[in-house]
Amino acid sequence: MQPKPVYILNYLALSFSLIACAEFKETGRTIGHATKDITTSIGHASRDAAKSIGKNTKEMVSDITDDE
Repeated sequence: MQPKPVYILNYLALSFSLIACAEFKETGRTIGHATKDITTSIGHASRDAAKSIGKNTKEMVSDITDDE
């Protein structure tokens, strides 16, 4: 049988591990949400830029064909 101080130390170690696990989980969640928001912003900006380039290119081509 283990003496009582060993039980107490095991209990404290388990408690601290669970607290640390919760902190890591929250940090991971924060990083994950920030990464998702940034990649969404980049994706939307890229999509808007591509649409704008496509629209302007189409207008330029139609202007050139109208002049001929």
